[in-house]
Amino acid sequence: MRLDKTLCWDGELTVTRHDRETGVSFIIRLDSTRLGPAAGGTRAAQYASLGEALDDAGRLAGAMTLKMAVSNLPMGGGKSVIALPAPRNEIDPGTWKRILTLHAENIDTLAGNYWTGPDVNTNSSDMDVLNDTTEFVFGRSAARGGAGSSASNTSLGVFEAMKATAMHRGLGTLDGLTVLVQGLGAVGSGLAVLASQAGARLLVSDTDPERLAWARQLGHAVVGTDDVLTTPCDIFAPCAMGGVLDSAVARELPASAVVGAANNVLADDEAGEILHKRDVLYAPDFVANAGGALHLVGREVLGWSEETVGARTRRIGDTLAEVYSLAESEDIDTDSAARILARRRIETADSDPRRANPFPEGSEMPVLCGPEGRHSGT
Repeated sequence: MRLDKTLCWDGELTVTRHDRETGVSFIIRLDSTRLGPAAGGTRAAQYASLGEALDDAGRLAGAMTLKMAVSNLPMGGGKSVIALPAPRNEIDPGTWKRILTLHAENIDTLAGNYWTGPDVNTNSSDMDVLNDTTEFVFGRSAARGGAGSSASNTSLGVFEAMKATAMHRGLGTLDGLTVLVQGLGAVGSGLAVLASQAGARLLVSDTDPERLAWARQLGHAVVGTDDVLTTPCDIFAPCAMGGVLDSAVARELPASAVVGAANNVLADDEAGEILHKRDVLYAPDFVANAGGALHLVGREVLGWSEETVGARTRRIGDTLAEVYSLAESEDIDTDSAARILARRRIETADSDPRRANPFPEGSEMPVLCGPEGRHSGT
């Protein structure tokens, strides 16, 4: 895989590795460890170049820093990308196990400064395989002592964000509203169920025929993938890959609000500002989709009960209310407001000597050795 451009990135650490046998490239990016060890899922996907994979990992790691901070979780932001030479469903089990084992070795070299969990094309079973080599894993199966999949709690968080956004936008409850869900994976399908139960009319889109058949059986209307961004709806819910809304799409999107589970929904800085000027209320993704982080960090690091995780997840709507209030008082777009709120919480935690150590009593939070105690840059 070719590195086709020079990338500017202001995170703390990048680790890369290439395996000739499988043709896979591995990337781990630590954006910030100011609040604690970096945490972020492992994404397996195909990329046009190593530069594209590095860029994706950097953006996702940065979003994790914001997500942890705005959710008041004692961890920083990081992300893993496994750049595949073929679609995930075409990789045989033996090769996949080798890929996961190599990835676990990479994680282990960071000595606890980075923890990972499931993401696109990885699941709890994959985390069990990683755990054979490294302990720094979230989202293992219950049989292996983990909290299992975070998908249902992510769906719940986005649902709470959707309710709060609809109310703030003046749409009232979800009952009778048209919600378009793009992507019917584990999170998107869960969100569709919750929104439908709340009385919303569901429009759905996906590339997987089996998922669409499931949606049709439930009475949801299917929208073609080419028509998703031009189909009128009250709330657009992007729940597939990120970068859906660039400035051009933001100018024309026929929706009153955007609330989804995808990471990095905004493809450029101008998109959020355009939505703001058009009065399309955008729920920043790193706030709306924080239910997964609350589930994994809460259950496996902080020792929260399932009830506590659920309660904290339902408060995502309250966090969004803070974001919307700040955006209105400062007359700025909601994405900028959410970033300000996250930075404030980082600064507050930095200045608090009582900040909790997320590791068990008697253990120390590991740090990478280097200038001023940690490496910086790549």
